[in-house]
Amino acid sequence: MDNKVTKLLQLGRKIYNFRRQKKLSQNTFAEMLNISREHLAKIETAKRCVSLGLLIDIAEKLEVKVNELIDF
Repeated sequence: MDNKVTKLLQLGRKIYNFRRQKKLSQNTFAEMLNISREHLAKIETAKRCVSLGLLIDIAEKLEVKVNELIDF
């Protein structure tokens, strides 16, 4: 598997895990981020890349540092 895809899968899994720890549904979290649930689902499953701005917003909403999401 491509290294980039592996990293995106790891990022998506971390977002998913932090979201679940906060007891947030995909719908609720997507609304907090002003994106669709489908967009969030694609990020969590590495079917879509996440922009830096959105990554920062995700980290802020999850109350974690960006490096906690991207420290593989």
